[in-house]
Amino acid sequence: MNECWVAILGWRDEPTDAVLEYCEYLREALKQKGITLELFRVRWPELGWRRALDELREKVTCSPGAWFILQYTALTWSRRGFPWRVLSVLRILKKSGARCAVMFHDSEGYPGNRLVDRVRRFVQIRTMRRSLQLADVAILNVPPENLPWLPAGSRNTVLIPVGANLPSPESAWSQAPIPEELPPRVAIFSLSPGRTGEEEVQTIAAAASYAAHKAGGLCLVMLGRNSEAGATLLKGLVGAPVQIDVRGLLPADEIVRVLASCNVMLFVRGPISSRRGSAIAGIACGLPIVAREGWETGWPLTEAGVVLVPEASKEGFGPALVRVLSDKSYRALLSERSRKAQERYFSWRVIADQYAQALRKNERNP
Repeated sequence: MNECWVAILGWRDEPTDAVLEYCEYLREALKQKGITLELFRVRWPELGWRRALDELREKVTCSPGAWFILQYTALTWSRRGFPWRVLSVLRILKKSGARCAVMFHDSEGYPGNRLVDRVRRFVQIRTMRRSLQLADVAILNVPPENLPWLPAGSRNTVLIPVGANLPSPESAWSQAPIPEELPPRVAIFSLSPGRTGEEEVQTIAAAASYAAHKAGGLCLVMLGRNSEAGATLLKGLVGAPVQIDVRGLLPADEIVRVLASCNVMLFVRGPISSRRGSAIAGIACGLPIVAREGWETGWPLTEAGVVLVPEASKEGFGPALVRVLSDKSYRALLSERSRKAQERYFSWRVIADQYAQALRKNERNP
């Protein structure tokens, strides 16, 4: 008899919904283990909270014995990032006697120094702590010891890094090698919006200009969210031997092909961690990654072919990129480490195994 689990989602993100994609890939992997994962959306943006929670109660009643796995990000449960209503969802599950887990896709409160930012961050941290208390199992995608809001001695936590939201990324490993006569290709997968994105572009421009002059030219391959806007800003690279190949939003299988055509990924969306799906995509496709180190950075991400730039370093990306591009054996070593990390930690098969172990262990030790 198959086990039945339910993933609970909130507001759908546009134009791409990484949390929904995460659940869809997890569902396919769990199917191979005889576990059915149903996706259930709490439709509070369309129905309002009262009717949406009534639908949830009906779902719980119709799913006796199922695990309910709530997918948490602050913006999934509030348009402005004040997600306290997610606690109503968990209380309904607990009152009904359902077994519930929370997958924390966010690992901290949102940044900012304005009064509204500080209040929002307080609400988010308080909500995450209370959610941890209510849940039977808390699933974290960064090492628990790296989370300052996590109460000491928390026993119901498990680390499960995210996987790449890509179909068969391992197929990139066997694609034909990139011709050496072409300029090396550096993948930039997704940028942040607004002012943060502009700062990321400045980092890319400085690193690309430095590396291109040292390596004799390179091509920036830009794909994913906000890549078109970033490419517009990068046109300021006057005099640098840098080509720009803009791909924008692509189907998942095409993302695999594009990443397979690159020599290295330059990751600039903040410090790298095992919750960063765009970075994990590069690892899954067997790429070396040049990225900034930060408080979220830890095992198992550090097992992959990641070249870490110190957080305080302002010029470290360029020299790190030059070393990867100019040393073929070093690049091959990093690629091999990324492939092994994909097999051991980041494949959906391994992630599904970790889910099954964590939830079944809780059933034996309530």
